[in-house]
Amino acid sequence: MPPLLQLDRVTIRFGGLTAVSEVSATVEPGELVGLIGPNGAGKTTVFNLITGVYAATAGDIRFDGQPIDGLKPYAITRRGIARTFQNIRLFPSLTVFDNVRVAFHLHLAHDAVHSLTRGPKFFEEEARLREQTRELLGIFQLERVQDEPARSLPYGDQRRLEIIRALATRPKLLLLDEPAAGMNPAEKVELMRLIQFIQEKFQLAILLVEHDMKVVMGVCRRIHVLEYGRKIAEGTPEAIRANPAVIAAYLGTEAATPRHA
Repeated sequence: MPPLLQLDRVTIRFGGLTAVSEVSATVEPGELVGLIGPNGAGKTTVFNLITGVYAATAGDIRFDGQPIDGLKPYAITRRGIARTFQNIRLFPSLTVFDNVRVAFHLHLAHDAVHSLTRGPKFFEEEARLREQTRELLGIFQLERVQDEPARSLPYGDQRRLEIIRALATRPKLLLLDEPAAGMNPAEKVELMRLIQFIQEKFQLAILLVEHDMKVVMGVCRRIHVLEYGRKIAEGTPEAIRANPAVIAAYLGTEAATPRHA
């Protein structure tokens, strides 16, 4: 069986700048994988390549055994890849409920005619989507604020809502871009629990870009490391923590040394 996600010598150039150079990586079904590296290493660019924001200059990207390079972002989302962003991108004036419901519309079965005529099929499906939205919000304990505007939520709940909205697209692979950014230590601990819960509850694969090494080492089974757009290492958290190239490029000796209570 092929990997769920496979990048084969993927390269992208912007004029004379090579942002990502011959990166090969895989994510298996149900796997939780980290992607780390210094600022400017190309991590978010890799996410943008996977999700169709950028087209690769060279190399191949395959998802579920099929090529996806060249597809539009919405088509890739329909294939089963969802993402969050380093800077939260909710619909701030919409309610919490509507932020999630709009994502469920990706898989609507009724067409424009049913929407315009408002026939029985339209109302049946809308009722089903409302129930699914309530159910998903309930799983993450946000049903209590479902009628509040998204902008009114505390920062940690806004992060959680963005992840819930991504899950509403029914992905097989979830890309999380710096989900711990701006969080305090207690929120980061809760985030780690949330990521592990999502993987187990929804049986999906997760590719995580994150600078906080406690989060990455605490939840990921395997880690890819980028530097200047090239992959310099891959392995378990223990192997990455001890890798001299990774220590020199990113972790430093203090971060690489586990702390004991």
